[in-house]
Amino acid sequence: MKRVLTIQDISCLGKCSLTIALPVISALGVETVILPTAVLSTHTMFKNFTVKDLSDQIEPIAKHWKDEGVTFDAIYTGYLGTIEQIEQIKTLIRTFKTEDTLVIVDPVMADNGKLYPAFDMDYVKKNAELCAVADIIVPNITEASFMTGIEYREEYDTGYIKELLSALNDLGAGISVLTGVSTQPGKTGVMGYDRSTGEYYTYQNQRIDASYHGTGDLFSSTCVGEIMRGKDWRDAMRIAADYTAHTIEVTLKNPKKPWYGVDFEATIPDLLEM
Repeated sequence: MKRVLTIQDISCLGKCSLTIALPVISALGVETVILPTAVLSTHTMFKNFTVKDLSDQIEPIAKHWKDEGVTFDAIYTGYLGTIEQIEQIKTLIRTFKTEDTLVIVDPVMADNGKLYPAFDMDYVKKNAELCAVADIIVPNITEASFMTGIEYREEYDTGYIKELLSALNDLGAGISVLTGVSTQPGKTGVMGYDRSTGEYYTYQNQRIDASYHGTGDLFSSTCVGEIMRGKDWRDAMRIAADYTAHTIEVTLKNPKKPWYGVDFEATIPDLLEM
């Protein structure tokens, strides 16, 4: 059985980060080890949430694992709250990465042309450094724009996406995948670039007029699980895009109209059939 280490925050209530990564990757038949970077009472869409930073636990936990001889087939990072945490995770990756360890980075920090309120350009620079040590990165267009210094556009063509991918490639990752890419009206999906072959990959499915917290985490976690099952990265991205869209559709049909996350628990059986 493959073993993945996923490093991100955990919300006690809320469907995002580790509360998505752990069940989804595990359901795909992959042992999932977690390293929480912070614990929150709820995710940040709720009011008056509490948060406890766990930066002081990262190094002791990593040392314990190293002393126990623990190894990982993949290391997958999501939301990291501070520059200091990014530096800690870079050290952890150097400690545990072997020739057979896949590093996948989702540089969660921005969307819709803006950085999240807690972050600045120094944080962007550190995330770019983290992407440099990854095998696969999965930023959205906004995150790619900030890391590469290329102006963000709401309207764009394929040439613009290729320009972003080329600049992401210069950061150092082997495979760069942009999420939330629309190459046709009414469609959305991904576009990726493999620097080892020089090949591009594009996949589009139907755009759904709805937005939920945590869908990026659902996409990334599904990709990680499928790659660990032996899927080619292109197939993993396609499955993840379709599964995320399907889960949004199912959630929209829920008469209780959940607002703080998608009903991925109800669709995991569908994922296993894909």
